[in-house]
Amino acid sequence: MKPATTLGIAVTGGRALVVNDFAEWREAARELLTAGVPPEAANWGSLEGGDLFSGAPAAERPDDNAGIPLDTAQSPKPKLPAAPRLPRSLLEMLQQAACFRAPDRWAFLYRVLWRWTQGEHDVQSPADPDGARLHGMVKAVRREEHDMHAYIRFRERPEHAGPPRFVAWFEPRHDVLPQVAQHFVARMGKVSWMIATPDASVLWDGATLHNTGPLMSSAADLDDQGEALWLTYYRSIFNPARVNAQLMQSHIPSRFWKNLPEGAIVPSLVSQAELGARKIGQVQAVGRRSGATIPISAEAAQPDREQPSKLDECRRCDLWQYATQAVGGEGSKRSPIMIVGEQPGDQEDLGGKPFVGPAGKLLDRVFAEAEVDRKAIYLTNAVKHFKWEPKGKRRIHKTPAQREVEACHYWLEKELAAVKPKVIVAMGSTALKSVMRKGTVTLKDFLGKPVRVDGCWVVTIYHPSYVLRVPDEASKHEAFSVMVKGLKLAHELLDRPDVPEPDEI
Repeated sequence: MKPATTLGIAVTGGRALVVNDFAEWREAARELLTAGVPPEAANWGSLEGGDLFSGAPAAERPDDNAGIPLDTAQSPKPKLPAAPRLPRSLLEMLQQAACFRAPDRWAFLYRVLWRWTQGEHDVQSPADPDGARLHGMVKAVRREEHDMHAYIRFRERPEHAGPPRFVAWFEPRHDVLPQVAQHFVARMGKVSWMIATPDASVLWDGATLHNTGPLMSSAADLDDQGEALWLTYYRSIFNPARVNAQLMQSHIPSRFWKNLPEGAIVPSLVSQAELGARKIGQVQAVGRRSGATIPISAEAAQPDREQPSKLDECRRCDLWQYATQAVGGEGSKRSPIMIVGEQPGDQEDLGGKPFVGPAGKLLDRVFAEAEVDRKAIYLTNAVKHFKWEPKGKRRIHKTPAQREVEACHYWLEKELAAVKPKVIVAMGSTALKSVMRKGTVTLKDFLGKPVRVDGCWVVTIYHPSYVLRVPDEASKHEAFSVMVKGLKLAHELLDRPDVPEPDEI
């Protein structure tokens, strides 16, 4: 390297400063600063086809943010004034920005350096025009490193071909190959590999990283015997019914597709989807597969899912969203009789207890008439959340759908397992469908006719709310009588266990 005075004379004489990487630029910039050469007087250039490793990591620096001399070389040099000192953060930004491919990068970096040494420290701020460009260059270089990590595809070479075992081709926009090479050195262990680009190549022999010039011209130079298997797998998982070309392009920029193995077949797969294949999905491929039909119930086919442990945590249907709270059963856990209603009403939903509203008061009258102690009976509902619809300022009862009844049967089963009743009294059609596990049963077919279900007697009566809705007194009295008789029948079945039992349902 020429002394500063000679370098200054060369610059002012119009000769270009030829640098090929950050280390050379750093040396030249240090001498120009020492000679007091302003940016507009310096003419920067580079060898044609150079810049292969301008992003090569520099020697380790101190951990703190202390000033760092621009020149740290150990070789003897002519005695020069002390080198300017920079904060570590700026020096790292300059080194990263040096990887950004731009015709004027060396001149721009020197202008940033010059302004800093002249006291213009705002040059490192994104609010400054030069600072904004510097930050943009650093960001672009980091993005290119990330993309290279993500979209490099190594192809395996045959063992008899010798090292490297894996080879990849990539076309980076910026000079980030050395940094990316360090990334794969740390991740691929002692396996040999090579990454080739249009300008340079790196080879790892398992112990040493070798930098060299271009060794390949394109991805076409790669031959991977396992690639056909990968493409077969990719075709099999590609579902045209769910293809979204715009989303695919946003996830993987188009410039990367051409070097991905699947990039050769994706256009045809997308075209087939747009021409109608998405309507039938994978039906042809799946339809050709042979296999036996396995009879299985819908319940058994469901995957095992963690069930809620508390009633208030239940999300098995959507009713919880509109109810105040879940209303569980109440009464003796050792009762031989369990009474099952339909669902909580408005007052039950607010109070959190079953049968405390108008229907509950009528049920108390039925208990009294049948001479049954309510506290000795276990009371619950087939559905645990209040289903309603608005009418003015009131919440009006709405009959639960069968899917909601089936979803809530999980809780009724837990209650049946805990109480172990000998007789179940189903009040109304919804309760009967839940107890019988059949959505097609009708109330009129079972009124006054006890049946056996899973080892329990099931007695069917009207729901108290039905009695309240009946318009004429004669019908009210008849429905009330059916409820009383049903409770008495339930107790009779307990008292006469030797009665011949009909066939179970």
